[in-house]
Amino acid sequence: MHSIRSFTRLRAFPRALHTGLIRIGLRIAAVATLVACSPAIAGDDPTSSRAAEAAKAQAPVARPLTRAVPVALGITVLLEDSLHLIRGKRVGLITNHTGRDERGRSTIDLIHKAPGVTLAAIFAPEHGIRGVAEGGALIASETDRATGVRIHSLYGETRVPTRRMLADVDILLYDIQDVGARMYTYVWTMTLAAEAARKSGKRLIVLDRPNPIRADRAEGGLIEKRYRTFTGLHNVPPRYGLTPGELALYLSGTKQIDADVVVVPMRGYRLSMWWDAAGLAWVNPSPNIRSADAALLYPGMSFFEATNVSEGRGTDTPFRLIGAPWMTDAAEIARDMNAKRLPGFRLDPVSRRIGRGEKYGGLTIPMVQITITDRDAFRSTDAAAHLLREIYRRHPKQFQWKGVGIEELSGSRDLRIAVRQGTVEALLDRWGVVSPRFLSEAASYRLYPP
Repeated sequence: MHSIRSFTRLRAFPRALHTGLIRIGLRIAAVATLVACSPAIAGDDPTSSRAAEAAKAQAPVARPLTRAVPVALGITVLLEDSLHLIRGKRVGLITNHTGRDERGRSTIDLIHKAPGVTLAAIFAPEHGIRGVAEGGALIASETDRATGVRIHSLYGETRVPTRRMLADVDILLYDIQDVGARMYTYVWTMTLAAEAARKSGKRLIVLDRPNPIRADRAEGGLIEKRYRTFTGLHNVPPRYGLTPGELALYLSGTKQIDADVVVVPMRGYRLSMWWDAAGLAWVNPSPNIRSADAALLYPGMSFFEATNVSEGRGTDTPFRLIGAPWMTDAAEIARDMNAKRLPGFRLDPVSRRIGRGEKYGGLTIPMVQITITDRDAFRSTDAAAHLLREIYRRHPKQFQWKGVGIEELSGSRDLRIAVRQGTVEALLDRWGVVSPRFLSEAASYRLYPP
């Protein structure tokens, strides 16, 4: 599909978008609904004061913006221009605490109050409706007290909406803030829901949102079929450089998913925008992604989750700190890494106490701290590959991989082999061909100007 790249008359856009889709024979719909569910937002359902305190501490409510916001999110465009897509329908909303408009209003509340629309069901992804559950923790279904609507967990007994869950739903909306990384599971909840909706004769609408680390940059290699899991369900790079809506269009258009998807695009967005340029308040999409810099670090530094080296969970700055008790040569590691003059960052030796429940919890360990000096030049996957090799080279007996985790995160056995054999540069050369080729193939599914 060749999507409309810009428009001047907003009210004409949805009709033009559908015309473009029909013209090339793709039936695409994407729904992204952003919802805020803190105790101060009506869409929340705290079951105890402890839950409310946890939500406040780990997923803080964004402060309302007082300045003009250059980007109008998909939820805003839907309500201002495209309400006909859901008017008279029973809506199932896939969202969490990041589902908000530019003013911080919950998508749950906005859809619940929209004229002629029935909010029939809510679906919550990994980390739960409030975004405070740790990664991998199973989420139970519950009822939203403010609206009385059932919240179905898509990270518990099932990760796919069942026919029973969809029985009282006419259409699905998706509105969750993502981080632009393949191993981040929200977009795979989106694609599984899109396919389930199609099987039930229903459509998914994606309410589009920014890619906080730019929607025009890709890094790393693709993922082999044998290593595809919920942390990498489809064949895209670790940093894939698309918005959620564009990703849905690409996967549908390339027949990687069988879905009837419609995207409600943003207004005023450009592919080259960083998060701060969009003028939106940051809300932690999950407990350990606490800033746009953490999101930029995540596609590569998450590789350390597949090792016995800490990726900084249990500290104040996850994914910015890498270390282990036996990394007593952190200063030398930082020195040698800095000597490589890799673009966009530097390393400094530090020591940090790790919170209980994480790798080396309760211990104070030597670490290297990553400071991004040029976010346009920084490539997280490249930096992580070099750092893995440097740590392995110095500590081949202490360093350990965890099962096939690195294959599932990086996409193949290539990174494991390159770290062991010292052929990281050759691997990065190959990745440097694969990721631009991916962006080229995805170009016809773009919704926004550069």
